[in-house]
Amino acid sequence: MVRSRSTFSLSPLALAIATLGITAVIPAQAQTEGDTVQLDATTVTATAASKDALPPAYSGGQVATGGKLGVLGNQDNMSAPFSVTSYTAKLIQDQQAQTVGEVLSNDASVRQYSGYSNQSQNFVIRGYKLTGDDISFNNLYGVMPRQIIATEALERVEVFKGPNAFINGVTPTGSGIGGAVNLQPKRAQDVPTRSYTVDYTTDGRLGQHLDLGQRFGEDNRFGARLNLMQREGDTAIDDESQRSKLFVAGLDYRGDSFRLSTDFGYQKQVVNGGRDSLLLGSGLTRLPHAPSSDTNYNAPWGHTQLEDTFGMVRGEYDLSDSWTAYLAVGGKHTRENGTYGSATLNDDTGNLTVGGSKIPHDDDSRTVMTGLNGTLQTGPVSHQIALGASSIWTEQKNAYDFAFPAGASNSNLDHPAKVAYPRFGWFTGGDLHDPGTTGKTTNQSLALSDTLGFFDDRLLTTLGVRRQSLLVEGYAYGDGPRTSKYDQSITTPIYGMVYKLTEQVSLYANRIEGLAPGPTAGSGALNIGQVFSPARSKQIEAGIKYDQGTFGASFGLYRIEQPADGYINSQGIFVREGEQENRGLELNVFGEPLVGLRLLAGATWMDTELKGTQNGSNDGNRAIGVPRFQYNLGADWDVPGLAGVSLNGRLVRTGGQYADAANNLSIPAWTRVDLGARYRFKVEQKDVTLRANVENVANKAYWESAFGGYLTQGDPRTLKVSATLDF
Repeated sequence: MVRSRSTFSLSPLALAIATLGITAVIPAQAQTEGDTVQLDATTVTATAASKDALPPAYSGGQVATGGKLGVLGNQDNMSAPFSVTSYTAKLIQDQQAQTVGEVLSNDASVRQYSGYSNQSQNFVIRGYKLTGDDISFNNLYGVMPRQIIATEALERVEVFKGPNAFINGVTPTGSGIGGAVNLQPKRAQDVPTRSYTVDYTTDGRLGQHLDLGQRFGEDNRFGARLNLMQREGDTAIDDESQRSKLFVAGLDYRGDSFRLSTDFGYQKQVVNGGRDSLLLGSGLTRLPHAPSSDTNYNAPWGHTQLEDTFGMVRGEYDLSDSWTAYLAVGGKHTRENGTYGSATLNDDTGNLTVGGSKIPHDDDSRTVMTGLNGTLQTGPVSHQIALGASSIWTEQKNAYDFAFPAGASNSNLDHPAKVAYPRFGWFTGGDLHDPGTTGKTTNQSLALSDTLGFFDDRLLTTLGVRRQSLLVEGYAYGDGPRTSKYDQSITTPIYGMVYKLTEQVSLYANRIEGLAPGPTAGSGALNIGQVFSPARSKQIEAGIKYDQGTFGASFGLYRIEQPADGYINSQGIFVREGEQENRGLELNVFGEPLVGLRLLAGATWMDTELKGTQNGSNDGNRAIGVPRFQYNLGADWDVPGLAGVSLNGRLVRTGGQYADAANNLSIPAWTRVDLGARYRFKVEQKDVTLRANVENVANKAYWESAFGGYLTQGDPRTLKVSATLDF
């Protein structure tokens, strides 16, 4: 229902509000980008189209008012006892973010690093790693493509900060102790989507993206959304080229009490001559400065090809007005192949040895999730009940062939040589053309929680528990016999609390745990084959959230303790000892404090410490690759007097990092500045948007990360321009 004291037409923002089913008051002379609305105070009220509709976008449209927190379902930020940020499709499009990694560059708690001698995008959240394999899709693990994920079919990129074994269950590979990333697919809207984009990226990479969406049938019950993308050409790094293809089809049905959605996709990523990470040899006394930002010190013959086919089906049924049951199933097949050129730094003067390897990898996964969410009232106490179960089965197939070592240095960091194609066959395992099974994993869990509301839900207390079973099996290369088996179960609890001081201020606290398979004593240990219990990580967090309506902020303090991987002691026995402790402070601001000015900024300060290291040699040292501080400052501004013109900028700063546990090798702090502009106008009643973004404006040469004990270099100055036609 719409009530007004004046005659007006709804802007696109108001239409979105009505579609999402919320109530809003629009002040006089409110304006959105590209549209101006002048009216008295107006109330817009509508009925939600669906219980599973995503939380609406916050003022400014760059982030959402909440996110989907696994078994807990959709949660409003002010009522959730956790730190959550959900980035929108509008932000992705305005920044021309082509990968999930580029979206996460907006978060001060997240930093990116490359995989070990490959092109994968990995992340560091609150000082702990998250691999691409452990990113969920609509809260399902084992569905998304691995290593590099395109953004064209995504509606939201949600970041949950902190261990999350209860929220989603243990991750497939055991990473994600510091946080999780969940991706939400695009869905057809009541207003049809007809969008075509062409883009150009330095140094000649051309792309195009077609986005079509339509609802049809009685009451628009059926919907279809199709996203097609291809992009190919040279990058800003010397002798590097990339080719990307994406096809994703999303179908959905929304009935009065039953909802069903399906997503099926195919993604292919090819990188030729990619500048992979820089490995560190022994005997280094210092790390050299990063070479010129576009320098490629890896082999020109290196390449990787990543091909993923994936899909999922999700259904929900309202048992009553208060209770909803759901079931989701999904899976994927991954085929990864390539010839990798790995550069190792040998000395302080930058001399390198570039080696070669071939490591084909197949990955198959199947996953299922089911549960029940509902509310009830017992006297003055409200209850939000969540019951969920999940299972994931994965199988990995691998083979390898390493080239004969080059021996002496054959290249240099500042003056790379064109290293010849090496002679393979030095060290092999399995069949390169038909990799055999080397690993199987089965993770199963059952979760139950109750969020109790007191004093008209001003005080919310969440209590929950998840029982998890982990089965990990290893097999010898070449379809050999099983070499290891890990079968353990463990229970992870959750405690959370929110107290709403006012409608604008909430205090929150939580204690939550992370979980990963325990280590297995390997060769060289007297207790070879001994399997240790799951590694349990623990977080305590407390903070405050502020929501003024158009501008919000949050401040939190946390401590995370994670067991170390272990080591072989002086008696030759592998022992599970040691711990990494990260303590941090986080500040985030977001929203539109002034009409036409959107802010997205944050800061993180971290103190990290190693404990219980072998012989105490590294006790008290900082963890590898974890900086003391990370800052982000972003702004997006509609230029007054120039209708449709907006300018944006972002500053990203990261502190220095150690590259070894002894804290002898380090990289300096770095700062990157990104700038952009866009212009929105109409041609024959069709919306056209021109965008231009320049990342790393100063073409700064810097080491982006030392996480993992190797170096990832930041990208050079990169220009992105695009034109979008909404027809």
